[in-house]
Amino acid sequence: MLAVAMQLAPAIRAERDAAERMRQTPPVLAEQIAAAGIYQMYLPRSMGGPETPPLTAFRVVEELSRHDGSVGWCAMIAAAMSLNAGRLPAEVGRMLAGTPADYRAAGSGRPGGKVWEVAGGFRVTGRWNFASGIRNARWLYATCVTMDGDTPRNSAAGKPVLRALWLPRDAVTVIDTWSVMGMRGTGSQDFTAEDVFVPAERSCLSDADPSETGPLYNRRSWYVALWTPSAANALGIARGAIDILTELAATEASTLSTQLLRDRSAVQARVGEADAIVNAARAYVFDAVGRLWETVSAGRAPSDREVAQARLSLVHAMHESVRAVDKVFHAAGTNAIYTRLPLERAFRDIHVAVQHGAALPVYFESAGKVLMGLRPGDPGW
Repeated sequence: MLAVAMQLAPAIRAERDAAERMRQTPPVLAEQIAAAGIYQMYLPRSMGGPETPPLTAFRVVEELSRHDGSVGWCAMIAAAMSLNAGRLPAEVGRMLAGTPADYRAAGSGRPGGKVWEVAGGFRVTGRWNFASGIRNARWLYATCVTMDGDTPRNSAAGKPVLRALWLPRDAVTVIDTWSVMGMRGTGSQDFTAEDVFVPAERSCLSDADPSETGPLYNRRSWYVALWTPSAANALGIARGAIDILTELAATEASTLSTQLLRDRSAVQARVGEADAIVNAARAYVFDAVGRLWETVSAGRAPSDREVAQARLSLVHAMHESVRAVDKVFHAAGTNAIYTRLPLERAFRDIHVAVQHGAALPVYFESAGKVLMGLRPGDPGW
């Protein structure tokens, strides 16, 4: 998959303007990515998937994102959607993926719908947002509040009971809402469903224990696997921005000086700083996520500190990626603002990427609590 991602680099760069204009990964490029198995990286082997280790998935998403943040984002989201399939029975997953497996899903973890139990399954109605890659997906993952008549059903803790359902894309209506500053090529549209029947086997509680037993689906490391590609997307965008400035600096000067950017000490310093920021954040991810992966792969229960360090490395990487992109953007001066040069897109994309749930600043606080021997107050840790 990584080899294919590297081979696709010229095609991704050639299509990034089209992706921005179409507000989705162009279909021909999406087919090439799907053919490599990239949209189903976390699909279990029992369902015909590759069950890719998190740091391998990281490398793939990072490579795609280096050339276009939106293309990498869609691969990241699709991987997360394939991880969710690990909560279903293997035979259901095989039905969703087909033979050979070609699982392509989009959707939303936000509880935008309501679901009622009926004979043989459920009836679902609702509207969800941020369904990245929906135009190239076959299944929609929809999170709903379970209803008893007109009243939400609550758990013993007094919170609404949430249920996840898999809807075929032709059962939903796509609403064109994706007019945004960055990540335009992700096509993260809204979608609606109106009284759609979903068989019981294509549903589970949204916090159900995985049915799969491999290390990728370990309950304690679930969110680390889920969000490792999110850090890869951000770091890939940052690396791409450094590449762009390095190339740009060899040919561009500015309106007030004929000296090339590459010959200016301030630009040289900013490139060095950005490179160090990206490399350091990346190394932290590989160390912390790698240690956690070794633990769960050996069948051992991870410690709170191991989980906290892995989670901390991911949120740190995303925020550091913003810092690196900002440095090279400002180093380029007015050259950075032209849409004919891809640096401004990297700037827009990274500032959207850091709005993802994986980068919530509260996770710094949660990690700090664990490191000081406290409980983080979040069962996902």
